[in-house]
Amino acid sequence: MAVRKTASPDLLTERAFWDAGLRLVAGVDEVGRGAMAGPLLAAAVVLPPEVDGTDGAASALSDVRDSKLLTAGQRERLLPDICTVAVGVGVGVVEVGELDLIGVGAANRLAMQRAVLALPVEPDALVLDATTLDLDLPQVGLINGDAICLSIAAASIVAKVTRDRFMVACHEADPRFGFAAHKGYCTEDHLAALALHGPCHLHRRSFAPVGRLSAWIDR
Repeated sequence: MAVRKTASPDLLTERAFWDAGLRLVAGVDEVGRGAMAGPLLAAAVVLPPEVDGTDGAASALSDVRDSKLLTAGQRERLLPDICTVAVGVGVGVVEVGELDLIGVGAANRLAMQRAVLALPVEPDALVLDATTLDLDLPQVGLINGDAICLSIAAASIVAKVTRDRFMVACHEADPRFGFAAHKGYCTEDHLAALALHGPCHLHRRSFAPVGRLSAWIDR
């Protein structure tokens, strides 16, 4: 894993690949790894090399940051800009049942791989947040990649907005658990709702709070 520091996401890693003749570089990130309900979702974003020198494209992405540092409104505003500038965007999903079966670590890599394979273009190289994939492509895993690498930061926004929208839709279909507020993560309100209603089909049985309650209910 590569480690470096920067004040805001830049194109240093992508530029190294571009200079080597690898023009389609996909930044990849996931969201939902630590949630106790809902899918694990990853996104892959390929930015064009021209973004490094095109004022319009650079300006459109000037506010892109690690999704965790942005408000929901900021992420929603940036999403269409990312999709407009990008050469390609792909999303990969691992649903709850599959995640429970293979484990969260394997699910994380699988969602990322699916996001790469869902791209409308075949990438020449990958830059990923803190991991690498079993794909026959040049790639680098960056510690805190979503904070320092623009392509990964863009992917983090795509993944976060897509998953949040899904969890809001789940809330609208079944408001008992408050998914719109916590997006499936472990909050006091979510734990209280889980204890009151028991787990639904979106809850990950392999996660301790859900598993303990499921075991008690099944006795």
